Amino acid sequence: MAACDPATHAVPACSALAAGLWRCRGCAAVCVPPPEAVAQGRTRCPRCDAVVHPRLPDSVARSWAFLLAGTALYLPANLLPVTTTASIGGRQSDTIFSGIVYFWKDGSYGLAVLVFVASIVVPMTKLLLLSLLLISLQRHDRRWAVQRLKAWRALEIIGRWSMLDIFAITILAALVQVESLAELRPGPGAMAFGAVVVLTMLATHWFDPRLLFDKPEGEVAPMPPEFTDPAGDAT
Repeated sequence: MAACDPATHAVPACSALAAGLWRCRGCAAVCVPPPEAVAQGRTRCPRCDAVVHPRLPDSVARSWAFLLAGTALYLPANLLPVTTTASIGGRQSDTIFSGIVYFWKDGSYGLAVLVFVASIVVPMTKLLLLSLLLISLQRHDRRWAVQRLKAWRALEIIGRWSMLDIFAITILAALVQVESLAELRPGPGAMAFGAVVVLTMLATHWFDPRLLFDKPEGEVAPMPPEFTDPAGDAT
């Protein structure tokens, strides 16, 4: 395999792994592993002393495990009640969808749209995108690798805001119990929804995007031209 030449770019860009370099996920330092570390598949970062792997171990298997668990809990999260309200007038249980309908009928269109996007559209999009990324990875499909990398980065950003519903339920429960005689408690749907959010975040975390650009054994095709800059993210 041709070596990388940052000065002249005389050959197509290659990954850091192909150049014999490992990248620390903690501090982003690039190090040259000793021969014994190559055999073991792990070493210590010379900068932050974190464990460095050439690729995340069992990345695809762990991502699939978390993703399938999150998918299994997605239906209970939407079918089971997320809140149960007890007052003098009786007891009422609401699912995510019934809450959206209530907000819409009450004229709170912005809040209804926000809950719909955060509770239904975003989780479903995350599950579908992660499934497509893992399937394409297992099929060694290297087309649109850059676009799939951008999709994975978007999933990481979205994951930080996925607990919006849980935060809203917690604040609403505190306000209702303080300002009225009613009592609002989170239901099993809220717990399932929180589990879906955590599991999809773990699936995204364990997905190693560098695998998108790795060549299967025996293939000698170069890396995409977008990654010819040695200062880029092709590590």
